Amino acid sequence: MAKAPILASRSEDFPQWYQDVIAKAELAENGAARGTMVIRPYAYGIWERMQADMDRRIKACGAENVYLPLFIPESYLRREAEHVEGFSPELAVVTVAGGKELEEPLVVRPTSETLFGELMAKWVQSYRDLPLLLNQWANVVRWELRPRTFLRTTEFLWQEGHTAHATREDAAAYARRILLDVYRGFMTDMLAVPVLVGAKTARERFAGATNTMTCEAMMGDGKALQMGTSHELGQNFARAFGMDYLDDSGTLQHCWTTSWGTTTRMIGGLIMCHGDDHGLRVPPRVAHVQAVVMVVRDDDAGAVSAEARRVAEELAAAGVRARVDDQTSTGFGRRVTDWELKGVPVRVEIGPRDLAEGAVTLARRDARTKETVPAAGLATAVPALLEEIQDTLLREATAFRDSRTADVGSIDEAIEAARTGFARIPWDRVGDDGEDRLAEHAITVRCLQTAEGTVPGDDPRDLRAIVARAY
Repeated sequence: MAKAPILASRSEDFPQWYQDVIAKAELAENGAARGTMVIRPYAYGIWERMQADMDRRIKACGAENVYLPLFIPESYLRREAEHVEGFSPELAVVTVAGGKELEEPLVVRPTSETLFGELMAKWVQSYRDLPLLLNQWANVVRWELRPRTFLRTTEFLWQEGHTAHATREDAAAYARRILLDVYRGFMTDMLAVPVLVGAKTARERFAGATNTMTCEAMMGDGKALQMGTSHELGQNFARAFGMDYLDDSGTLQHCWTTSWGTTTRMIGGLIMCHGDDHGLRVPPRVAHVQAVVMVVRDDDAGAVSAEARRVAEELAAAGVRARVDDQTSTGFGRRVTDWELKGVPVRVEIGPRDLAEGAVTLARRDARTKETVPAAGLATAVPALLEEIQDTLLREATAFRDSRTADVGSIDEAIEAARTGFARIPWDRVGDDGEDRLAEHAITVRCLQTAEGTVPGDDPRDLRAIVARAY
């Protein structure tokens, strides 16, 4: 009888392949409450790497971290009507607590614009208090009808930034800086995910925003995934919450505000962008384990295991996140399969013959190749190999995206191209009617770009639309 495959075929059943990878690589599982997820240690280690680098970039832009409450009085959301309308189907509301019905229901935060608005109105008095640049790492709750691990869950982890500025120009420049320097920079440099940046159309904007900018990535099945967004909120929330300041002439002015966020959805993007039929391929810069040192078979004296520990210590001293696998009671082939499923970038394999010859077998996960190299010098060779793998994953993902992106001149051609990837079409050939036609085929305008592929400014001419099916 043929052995059943560990994973569904990525090319034949991408959705099942995605779920198989999450389960077999021990990334996450369903929580007890519908739509929730348990993030297991291996995936949470990846999230911690993401969080640390994102946090560094956010702070480099001048923002400081705060923490705001999980519960928001319902009246706060009602004060910004458009915001409530955009979120009302997703809200979880607490009406009973402590055995009593609450005088005012509490909303479990779906996002914190309204709470930040209330507090920033208290903290800003004059132009000297601006800009006020804040960020929060937290969980949020949005009641998903069709949950999917990492991509859409009832509860997920994220960062949300909120800022207040004296002028529209300053707010717009900051929102753009977050999108390009923080989000695009992080996704390209750390996740090896090439993202397209642009502005959302009016119907795709965040509720209450005057402009939403986005990072869009192509997944392995040709669909788009929104990886992060940055919003100009104009003065909408400032008016609703009395977020005013005295300018240098003593005149009372409304603030201009922004908000921006990324989530654990990025882990799903990493899986679907880089994974293959053998499981995950984790970019080394965010890998929880960058190199696993495997004992193929030990000798009676335990010398091979001792050498494996020495190599791991040497790699750790060189800055490599290394782990020893000396579980020789489990077959070597099975252990290799398990580490390939987890996508560990590099394996260092050592057996009795390798020990005698002063050599190791170096295996790279991205290309699934092996070579025998001297054990001496691994502290230099492995870090260099990790950087090479990082670059290769970005190069491969970029080439795949470009090969699946078609320039088209009509809605019909865009619909056809979106069957397998992205379509790029002049925006003046789409418009509202075109968006309606695309929606009939479950296709959306992911973003609008300039001809140079950048985020549009105030000039709406000569824009092109990136059109695709999306998660």
